[in-house]
Amino acid sequence: MTPDRDKRFRQTGWPGFRAILFHKYFLLRRAMTVGVRGMVFDREANAIFLIRHTYVPGWQLPGGGVELGETCEQALGREFSEEGNIVFTAPPLLKSIHLNRVNTRRDHVAFYLIENFAQDRPKQPDREIAEAGFFALDALPEATTPATKRRIGEVFGGEVASGYW
Repeated sequence: MTPDRDKRFRQTGWPGFRAILFHKYFLLRRAMTVGVRGMVFDREANAIFLIRHTYVPGWQLPGGGVELGETCEQALGREFSEEGNIVFTAPPLLKSIHLNRVNTRRDHVAFYLIENFAQDRPKQPDREIAEAGFFALDALPEATTPATKRRIGEVFGGEVASGYW
């Protein structure tokens, strides 16, 4: 089984059905979807910021969809504000662009590295985010998603960026 097909990190039940409905809706409304994800890196702590959603299993990098009329950097800033109470103090660095073929063949993800940021308070759980926090690179949660591990390897391990999420 390839990492992209790891069933432990697939949506099931109502959240999975809802995701399929959203993808079908967007298929009718848009020819292609674009999302953003980012890796906030705290150099002093050698740690990255991860979230765990209420509706998707696993720990992953924050991010989400780019809305109509929004730039990728604006979407990234909005998502980090919502999912982590994090604001950027310098522009994020675009590292790579990936095809996310887990649910559809038309979803692309722009991946950014953020090293200049501020967090005014820890993210508290809500309806979307079950948990959030910084994790040392050598002490990641056991349920870190395969895609998150691949991005970490590309940024810190010198691995070549995959064209696929």
